[in-house]
Amino acid sequence: MFSHSIRGLLYIQVMKAGAMLRKVKSRSWKKQRHFRLQDDGQTIWYKSRWAGTGHSTFSVGDIEAVREGHQSEVLQSIAEEFPADLCFTLVFRGRRGNLDLVAESASDAQAWIRGIRKLVQNTESMDAKERLDQWIWDWFQKADKNKDGRMNFKEVRSLLKMMNVDMNEEYALRLFTRADKSESGCLEIEEFVQFYKMLTQREDVWNVFQNYSRDGQMLTLAELEEFLRQEQQKGEESQDHAHELIVRFEPSETAKKQGAMSIDGFQIYLVSSEGDIFDPQRLELHQDMSQPLSHYFICSSHNTYLMEDQLRGQSSQEAYIRALKRGCRCVEVDCWDGPNGEPVVYHGHTFTSKILFRDVITTLGEYAFKVSEFPVVLSLENHCSVEQQRVMAQLMDTILGDTLLRAPLNGLVPQVLPSPLDLKGKILLKAKKIGGLEESDTLNDEVTDEVTDEVSDEDEPKSPSAETLSKSKLSRELSDLVVYCKSVHFYGFEYSCQHSKCYEMSSFSESKARKLAKEKGMEFVQHNSRHLSRVYPSGMRTDSSNYNPQELWNVGCQMVALNVQTAGLEMDLNDGLFHQNGCCGYVLKPDFMRNDSSFDPERPEEREGYKPLRLSIQVISGQQLPKLNQKEGSIVDPLVRVEIYGVSKDQAKQETSYIHNNGFNPLWNETLNFIIHVPELALVRFVVEDYDKASRNDFVGQFTVPFTCIQPGYRHIHLLSKDGTALPLSSLFVNIKISELTTETE
Repeated sequence: MFSHSIRGLLYIQVMKAGAMLRKVKSRSWKKQRHFRLQDDGQTIWYKSRWAGTGHSTFSVGDIEAVREGHQSEVLQSIAEEFPADLCFTLVFRGRRGNLDLVAESASDAQAWIRGIRKLVQNTESMDAKERLDQWIWDWFQKADKNKDGRMNFKEVRSLLKMMNVDMNEEYALRLFTRADKSESGCLEIEEFVQFYKMLTQREDVWNVFQNYSRDGQMLTLAELEEFLRQEQQKGEESQDHAHELIVRFEPSETAKKQGAMSIDGFQIYLVSSEGDIFDPQRLELHQDMSQPLSHYFICSSHNTYLMEDQLRGQSSQEAYIRALKRGCRCVEVDCWDGPNGEPVVYHGHTFTSKILFRDVITTLGEYAFKVSEFPVVLSLENHCSVEQQRVMAQLMDTILGDTLLRAPLNGLVPQVLPSPLDLKGKILLKAKKIGGLEESDTLNDEVTDEVTDEVSDEDEPKSPSAETLSKSKLSRELSDLVVYCKSVHFYGFEYSCQHSKCYEMSSFSESKARKLAKEKGMEFVQHNSRHLSRVYPSGMRTDSSNYNPQELWNVGCQMVALNVQTAGLEMDLNDGLFHQNGCCGYVLKPDFMRNDSSFDPERPEEREGYKPLRLSIQVISGQQLPKLNQKEGSIVDPLVRVEIYGVSKDQAKQETSYIHNNGFNPLWNETLNFIIHVPELALVRFVVEDYDKASRNDFVGQFTVPFTCIQPGYRHIHLLSKDGTALPLSSLFVNIKISELTTETE
């Protein structure tokens, strides 16, 4: 029998030989393409037999998962034509669409499924050095135009342009000649590695190293300890930490034995997760998860079923999978009466496509707890007749089984909401309810199905008395499935304080929520310490654009629902906030927002324990920023902007100057200073743009981090694309200092 690793290699050989696979976009669009794994073992190439020289490629690193069989809506639609053992789906990272494929034989399908899984696994398990080697090899392959395994100076020159380096020819030739040990006028791969190392020597890191190394060659244990204490603000733990870093990152066995760190080890440490701006301990699940649900910010999605815009966009189960995989713990289902007694999900009164409610619930049952074990809230926009509401209740009951919460925990009517820990692995329905939890057992089942309420959350009567004018029907079966998230209208903070139960919650349009936040911020914070609030984007946002979630987090709104399918600043902030705490979709609010305090985001200086901080960011350099324009000779002119999002007093932006024609290793050495009044709510966003004096700057990359998760000291910021996916090896090098603001420092 073959071992797993040998079998994996055999599959990869099959992929390198190539195969005809059918690319499927719909029931009517199914076209043969020739697919092949390139020699680099990382690039998959494909083309139509009629396309002449035209072809497409994608990297194995872009693939998140391979699904086997009819595991997508497209492949399900052709299930009768092609059996499951021929079909598979490639799921890409970020917002890129899936690729549905049909092989000619079951053995071909297996070779590609297992081969790609093996390659993805290899890529994910690479350490930083292996990733760098792979990256260098990829560049070598790209630049070796005549494929002779060697590179002449002309090829090296065009490679430098591809890599975003504008270097004077004389200097480039000098490096080339130094690397060309064989004096053949060409670089082979080992010589090219040497050339690349000379090209990427980090003077900025070398300078920091020199400041602490007495002999300029090594950092002794004591010197590394001193660096960690002085610069990285590691305090008491510096000694143990220094020893641990040498063991983990020093490549030289000799240095390791001496308990010392070389410049190579120092650089490897600084680009690792230990040297990252985001504190690795904050990435883990570390918060208290036993507080009431209302004490957490909850990652929430609006119109979850949409892949695109709200007028003509496609509704899809895939959109739910993506939202749940991003850590969303509140998803929305917009239900309408469908044909054959089957409720459908779509954006009503528009041209968006429709999907079956049963398929959405099946997807939810399968994917709800793959990324996080904490509860999922199913926010129901119910536009169905009583008959189809009964069908919905039945489907949820049958498909979700025990994961659907049907009754209060321990059978008790709560005084405060249960915690995410209490509700682990449970799906909670958020919808209208007949009566409350107190009387639900005593109410006769024969009571009329009518409930004096509107069915949809997203319309609002002006006062409690207006409610009686809007009678609509609600099925008892559906109503009984609502436990801790009963949707009610909001009639003001005073009314809610006197009359609302802890399990009653309201939804607010973005404009109403923002108005309340501005005019009655302190009352909103207090309300949100006891009750859940959901905020949703304006109906005018037909392009599925987003509003800034920060001002609603500032008043403690838990479910600030965004169109997660739409990339941009707002989703960067959302991803930044929820990146902490194990990406579990729940982030504990600061204590002054949980305990019915007198915190007013408009007047932060009045809160007890107010301690503003000074944030000083020295933007030192950038590394290997991506090239935006593939045109020959086009190179970026990068600048860095630091943006602070938080209470209105903290909102601020500052930027560096731009560096002309250098995306490879720009050096700024500029310091930006900020004062942060409420550090617990602040997010810091680093944006790199390509300066353009004639038009708007182009976006290059960004990274957003909660202020409380920042590691001070010399740090690397690993940049993300607009889509939120990693930009390989693209980073910023910064030095961050955080200090208390005293009268002398003001």
